[in-house]
Amino acid sequence: MKKKQLKNSYYRLTFNVLLMMAGTVLLLQSCQKYLDAKPNQTLATPSTIDDLEGILNDYQFINAQYPSAEEVAADNYYLNTADFNSMSLQRQQMFYTWQKDDDIGGDYTAPYAAVEYANIILDALPKITGGDAQSKNMVMGNGLFLRGSYHYALAQLFTKPYMKATASSDLGIALRLTADITVKPVRSSVADTYNSILADLQKSVALLPASPELKYQASKPAAYGMLARVFLSMNDYVNAGLYADSALNLYGKLIDYNTVNTTATIPFLQFNDEVIYDARSFGPAQPLSLAKARVDTNLYASYAANDLRKVLYFKTSSTGVFFKPTYTGQNNGSLFTGIATDELYFIKAETQVRNGDISGGLSTLNALLLTRYESGTYVPYTISDGQQLLTLILQERRKELMLRGQRWTDLRRLNQDANYAITLYRNVNGTIFQLPPGGLRYVFEIDQNAVNISGLTQNP
Repeated sequence: MKKKQLKNSYYRLTFNVLLMMAGTVLLLQSCQKYLDAKPNQTLATPSTIDDLEGILNDYQFINAQYPSAEEVAADNYYLNTADFNSMSLQRQQMFYTWQKDDDIGGDYTAPYAAVEYANIILDALPKITGGDAQSKNMVMGNGLFLRGSYHYALAQLFTKPYMKATASSDLGIALRLTADITVKPVRSSVADTYNSILADLQKSVALLPASPELKYQASKPAAYGMLARVFLSMNDYVNAGLYADSALNLYGKLIDYNTVNTTATIPFLQFNDEVIYDARSFGPAQPLSLAKARVDTNLYASYAANDLRKVLYFKTSSTGVFFKPTYTGQNNGSLFTGIATDELYFIKAETQVRNGDISGGLSTLNALLLTRYESGTYVPYTISDGQQLLTLILQERRKELMLRGQRWTDLRRLNQDANYAITLYRNVNGTIFQLPPGGLRYVFEIDQNAVNISGLTQNP
């Protein structure tokens, strides 16, 4: 992140977090500005609007706390036995082979840490005097957006996928709606989890600016885009389509991949033209190392020779096909978890078809793919059958959203449809591991330390 893009950088916080949410045992070691001035408080309390903006400007703890376990467990890649055995963290091996494991670590604690920062902002804001209305709206809107989006990320790992018939009885996450660490967490239902997520994001829309001026801060199109993502995971295709369209009406730029250097080590820069909101996983997971994660053979073969994604997304060597960095602009295998226009094009296309607008879905898909192929070589699809077109859109969505953390959620929702349900397989040194549609390991166990502290009900 460029220094010139940091507003009020003097107030940028250097938080060190020891967190076992949602119990909660929390130690926030803030900068000297807060703790030295208020040494007897359990939590140092920001006192000005500049303080709150300073928290929002701390990219590491605000934008880069999303989990990566969902991509570790997904099927876009595989590890050879030597690379599997070389991983120092056993939990990563367990994620990769879909084994029962309650040592979750940062994939559980890091998102809750970000939720705590959001709650600090939201709890402090009403008590602050001074500051103009626009600044206060921006701060509140970002706090709500962060809380909703991180709660959503947690729900993709630690709850069953949203199913309307059982959402009221299925166990959700422990919602954290206050920074008060004395409030004992209780697991909500899946229905209440998603209602809270949607409420935060919908409230944020009216408060946020209409354009993503600073792409590490939220905006209206970012909130619309996140709402589209959430509704798609709920199989609510009407609302998913409406919100995707609203986002694209405000910000719909696409990159012509013919303008991107195919030989560059990092083809796509951070904050590129398709990024509406920039965010990433809290740390590159060992299995997703760009030197270890080999692209699924069938997936790689599905790209046409004139499809520029084949050379911009992947690199080939004598030992296999590997990923290149994605929209993070980081050469370390971290996930881009933010909102980008290409994802919204796919949400719009899918929902158009599912809602009966076959020609509209076809047009949206062709408009995107035109920017992905070598100039003058793309032949637009002319499919008129809705089911065939939907299948194509889902295939192209998978091919587009590499290392974005979206494949896991797609598997969870599509497994509810017999037409798209699949069984996943891993081969580790001759041992075959399987994850069937609806299998228990589509829901991760909660970190056992948090369960011990808080008494939360553990997942099976």
